Amino acid sequence: MAQQPLSLKIEKEYVQNSERVKSVDLHPTEPWILATLYSGTISIWNYQSQAVEKSFKVTESPVRSAKFIARENWIVAGADDKFIRVYNYNTLEKIKEFEAHKDYIRCVAVHPTLPYVLTSSDDMVIKLWDWEKDWTCTQIFEGHSHYVMQVAFNPKDNLTFASASLDGTIKIWNISSPAPNFTLDGHSKGVNSVDYFTGGDEPKLLTGSDDFAAKVWDSQSKSCLQTLEGHKHNVTSVCAHPELPIIITGSEDGTIHIWHATTYRLENTLDYGLGRVWAVGYKKGSNQ
Repeated sequence: MAQQPLSLKIEKEYVQNSERVKSVDLHPTEPWILATLYSGTISIWNYQSQAVEKSFKVTESPVRSAKFIARENWIVAGADDKFIRVYNYNTLEKIKEFEAHKDYIRCVAVHPTLPYVLTSSDDMVIKLWDWEKDWTCTQIFEGHSHYVMQVAFNPKDNLTFASASLDGTIKIWNISSPAPNFTLDGHSKGVNSVDYFTGGDEPKLLTGSDDFAAKVWDSQSKSCLQTLEGHKHNVTSVCAHPELPIIITGSEDGTIHIWHATTYRLENTLDYGLGRVWAVGYKKGSNQ
């Protein structure tokens, strides 16, 4: 049976003149995109009305990562001033603010069910925070030898997570242990991004690197299944769409590449002439 080519249509383009956007997140139920800016501002854009719902300055430093915690009506954000800040996104009340790391915070990740947030930093450390214990740090994960750029929970086993570091490795961890379970080594330069994807039974890992390549890994056999080559600069963001059979990679070459998630064929290249791509996002339960 011939495979249907993937067709992708850009439904809407959002033009917001701002400082550089460092991260994006989509709300699970509201038509909102959360964007964090290099200027220290957090914005929520409504992609149906194409209007800015809320925009507020949280710090003078770049905010490199923020996520919705929809079940609490919160946003959690990490910035270059080493602080984590939590806001109620309806009232904009600041729920919590604390110094979390000794250096820039690169990534925050929210556990899908438990009251946990992971943070990773240029201090080479990952920390686990429990908001039901007033944001106590309940575990510190050490083992990387350079900046930890991204962390992602395993959707099939959410007591484990993966981390990507500029030391060139990806490490897999259990939240109850401070040392990694194992390390994936195969990129020739630093690794910027990591995401799980659940095509088939076993979860695979997707990584993007300064070696201009993305890789697909089998987390059971700990082997590289495929190298996705085609970008002309650092691969800064990767994600596997949870509903569609596609892998999305973004690069400092200014393009987004769309790959087929089973054949690994390059299906589409999107180039909006907007400069370097830093972040991509999707919405679970939909094709967006």
